[in-house]
Amino acid sequence: MERMYMPEPGVVGKYIFTSKDQKGNLEDIIFRDTDKFNFAFDIVDEIAKKDPKKTALLHISKNGRERKISFEDMVKYSNRTANYLSYLGIRKGDHVLLVLKRHYQFWFLVLALHKIGAVAVPASFLLTKKDFEYRLKAGRIRAVVASGDGEITNEIDKAAKYYDHLKAKSIVNGTKAGWDSYNRSVKFFSPDFERPADAACGDDPMLMFFTSGTTSYPKMASHSHKYALGHYVTARFWHGIDAGGLHFTISDTGWGKAMWGKFYGQWLCEATVFTYDYSDFYAKEILGMIQKYKITTFCAPPTVYRFLVHIDLAHYDLSSLKNVTTAGEALNPEIFKRFYNATGLKIMEGFGQTETTLLIGTLQGTAPHPGSMGKPNPQYDVRILRPDGSPCGVDEVGEICVKTNESIPIGLFLGYYMDPDRTKAVWHDGYYHTGDTAHVDKDGYLWYVGRVDDIIKSAGYRVGPFEIENEIMRLPYVLECAATSIPDKIRGQAIKASIVLAEGTEATEALKKEVMKYLRNTLASYKRPKTIEFVKELPKTSSGKVRRVEIKEKDWEKETKNEE
Repeated sequence: MERMYMPEPGVVGKYIFTSKDQKGNLEDIIFRDTDKFNFAFDIVDEIAKKDPKKTALLHISKNGRERKISFEDMVKYSNRTANYLSYLGIRKGDHVLLVLKRHYQFWFLVLALHKIGAVAVPASFLLTKKDFEYRLKAGRIRAVVASGDGEITNEIDKAAKYYDHLKAKSIVNGTKAGWDSYNRSVKFFSPDFERPADAACGDDPMLMFFTSGTTSYPKMASHSHKYALGHYVTARFWHGIDAGGLHFTISDTGWGKAMWGKFYGQWLCEATVFTYDYSDFYAKEILGMIQKYKITTFCAPPTVYRFLVHIDLAHYDLSSLKNVTTAGEALNPEIFKRFYNATGLKIMEGFGQTETTLLIGTLQGTAPHPGSMGKPNPQYDVRILRPDGSPCGVDEVGEICVKTNESIPIGLFLGYYMDPDRTKAVWHDGYYHTGDTAHVDKDGYLWYVGRVDDIIKSAGYRVGPFEIENEIMRLPYVLECAATSIPDKIRGQAIKASIVLAEGTEATEALKKEVMKYLRNTLASYKRPKTIEFVKELPKTSSGKVRRVEIKEKDWEKETKNEE
């Protein structure tokens, strides 16, 4: 029987049609009229025409100042910004680096770049001279717009000293010699900006992310204007957003996750984006924001939930929350359980990459299975494959791949910028290869195992770090942990557990023995750590992902030196 597609309500209905089963679960999704699509003109400007006073962004500064920015305001100030950037010499196709923390001007600037047809290149404010040197040269950056906070502009100036291709440098929330002041200048430009006849759209480049670099130096994932539409499922069916909602995603604007939760999908649903422009993370402050502003949907990485479950959540009114989600790395079932017991909310897990939108998720209507990523997003044809390219069976570990030989799904990246070899290494034989491994159970749920490089091969067995970490996280005094390989003369590789203890717990030899005893009763012998190390913190990327590779490299390097 032929599927009946129904357009979603509102402005987005022109572009997106969905098919659902009798229970309301998303079965399929199709996109129409995408070749001329430009998010800034076709979504934000159109919402402003329909409902100009509706709040697009509720922004809270680090000093507590509230700004309610309507869609009408968003159009006016993005137009002023587009005219301002054009005055600075920014043209269609230029790459513009944005280092703006969580400043509200970020939203004006990204929309302005979409209107001009320039490529937005977000970057984290935690980067230093060496990081910026790489990004300027590798990204062929033509202009930089950066926050005046801290040392950001100083680090960029050091990096740009021997880079001669910048047309302009603009500072937000500050002044500095050699930099134009965005705040001072933009107000002099017209609030009108006509859509150019040759406006960037469809498959034209729109956005470029630097990957988080958990296993190598950052690559540059390039996305087209269609990428924005790819986040409709992210927001509507995973975050659970509707037009009356207020959504809060924990993310610095320098990372792809900001576009997952602070930009495209939320406005495709005509909802309001909430952002808090903090510099240092304090879990109690975040809970206070949810309570005060009555956030309806919330998304944060597992790291945040690990902190939240160690707070007495009964002291906060979280009753406004309708749905909570997580992505970035796998969520330990024990954290799911503790959060649910404290709040009654089930954390809906999801999986995707800088190169994609949401690939796998516990979508609306799907019952979460703690520890599982959920089921494939219908806009992608997700397969679990063996190294030889054949499909894995039930419960068999393989690589998460996306089929692309028949059509390329909206949301998948264009490739790595100026790097055909790296692109070909992950996109070949009709599939995009994520480099992440998982297995699928008999009910169609996918369970994360680890990065291909994180798999531990010990005594002939292949062990994923996540299943070991899950058991360790059951211990109430464990805040975080990471399982990695260490050299072993007999088995080739053995397992090490690096553990961060919760506040107030003393790291003792007796506690190590207690952990070992617990794991002897809960893990098969080949999965048990040979070594346990208590550490103050785990190495992470600036986006919050644990860098197991860094722990592993140090241990293997240490062993090599000992042998010498």
